[in-house]
Amino acid sequence: MFEKVFHLSENGTTVKREVIAGLTTFLTMAYILAVNPNILGTVMDRSGVFVATALASAIATFIMAFLANYPIALSAGLGLNAYFAYTVCLDELGGDENAFTIALTAVLVEGIIFIILSIFKAREQIINGIPANLKNGISAGIGLFVAFIGLQNANIVVKNDSTKVGLGSFADPAMALALIGFVLILVLVHFHVTGAVLVGILLTWVMGMIAEKIGWYVPNPDAGVYSVFPNFAQGLQLGGIANTAFKFNFKWAGEHLIHFIAIVFSFLYVDLFDTVGTVVGVADKAGLLDKDGKLPRVGRVLMADAIGTAAGACLGTSTITSFVESSAGVAAGGRTGLTAFTTGVMFVLSLLLSPIFLAIPGFATAPALLYVGMLMISSAKKIDYDGDIADVAGAYMAMLMMPLAYSIATGIMFAILVWVILKVVEGKAKDVSPVMWVVFALFAARIVTLVTNFQ
Repeated sequence: MFEKVFHLSENGTTVKREVIAGLTTFLTMAYILAVNPNILGTVMDRSGVFVATALASAIATFIMAFLANYPIALSAGLGLNAYFAYTVCLDELGGDENAFTIALTAVLVEGIIFIILSIFKAREQIINGIPANLKNGISAGIGLFVAFIGLQNANIVVKNDSTKVGLGSFADPAMALALIGFVLILVLVHFHVTGAVLVGILLTWVMGMIAEKIGWYVPNPDAGVYSVFPNFAQGLQLGGIANTAFKFNFKWAGEHLIHFIAIVFSFLYVDLFDTVGTVVGVADKAGLLDKDGKLPRVGRVLMADAIGTAAGACLGTSTITSFVESSAGVAAGGRTGLTAFTTGVMFVLSLLLSPIFLAIPGFATAPALLYVGMLMISSAKKIDYDGDIADVAGAYMAMLMMPLAYSIATGIMFAILVWVILKVVEGKAKDVSPVMWVVFALFAARIVTLVTNFQ
C-alpha cells in the first residue's frame, strides 16, 4: 500500500527508512507542543492550544503527505505565534479577554486567502515581488523578536525603571536554569544529537523539578509561578479545545476593517515567504528540485500550508507553516510523504501526553526560543549591505523595530514604508512592484488610523 501511495521505489527509499525519518523529524520539532501553549497561553486556554496545535499539525502534515508526497512537516510557526499573542492580543487589542477571537479570525482569513492564491498559482508570483533584502531583514528581525521573548520568559531580561529593560538576577532559578538549558542545546547540537532542542527542553525541565524539590524554585500561583510537576490527576486535559475551537469574531473585523486588514496582512506577509523559503531549502537538501532549481508540485505544497492554517484557526491556534526541522528527517533518509505521514501520526499520539507537555514551564522552553532566534538571525548575513540604500535601510528597519517596538507587524511596516519612499526619492519607482505598492498603501492607511485613533 505504501509503495502505491508514496512511490517509494521511484524515490529510492524504503518503509523503514521513511518511518525512521518521520520519527526524527517529530523529535526535532516536538518542542512546539510545549512552546506554543506557553506563548498563546498568555491569551488563551493552554490545554486548548496544546490540543489545537497537535491536531492542526497532524492535519496539515497529513495533507502534505498525501497531496504533495514530500517529507515536509508543518506546525504552528514561531514568530507568528508571538505576533498573535504579544502584538495583536496584548498590545494592539489592549489585552481584552476576547482578543484572541479577533486574532483567530485574522488567521482564518489568511488561510482562506492563501487557499485562493494557491489555486490560481499566484503565491509564487507574489514572492518574486518582494525584495530579497527585505525578506532576509524580516527573517532576522523575527529571530531577534523570538529571542527577546525567550529572554523575558526566563526573567533574563526584566523591566527596569531607569533603562526600560535590564538584566535579571542570577539568583532567580528561572534565569539560571534557562541559561544552562540554552548551553545544553548548543552542546547537543554540536554533537549532532537527534532532537537536540526537545532534549534540551526536557533536561531544563528536569532541573526545574529538582530545584522545586530542594526549595530553590518556589511555586507562587498569585505571582504567576506554578509547579513544574505534571498533574496526572486531571487526566489528559483535552477538553480545553472547547475554549479555543471556532472562536471567531467577524463582527469586530467588520467594524474595524482597516485595522483588521493590517493584522491579516502581517500574518500573510510573514507566512508567505517563510513557507516558500523553508520548503525550497528542505527540498534542496533532499535533492527534490529540478534542473532549474524549481520544486515540482509546489502548488500542492503551498495548498497543504494554506489548508493547515485555516484548520488551525478553526481549532484554535496561530498560523501553521512548514518547519525547517523537516531537514532533519531528510538527513535521516526521508524522501516521500511517508516521512510526513509518520510525523503526523506522532502528533496525534502526543495527545496522550498532554499533562507532560502542559507542565513544561516557560523557563524550560526559553532556551528553544533563544536557539531558534539564533538560527533565524543568520539571514542577516545574506543582506547586501553595499547595495541600494533603500534595500539596506528596509532590512535594517525590520531588524531594528521588531524587537525594540515588540511587534513583527511594526517592523514589517517600517521596512516597507522606508523602502518604497526611498525608491521613489531615488527615481526608481518603476522598481516597486504592484504587490509592494498595495502593501505600502495598506500600511499607510494603518498609520492614518493610528494618528486619528479611529479603529
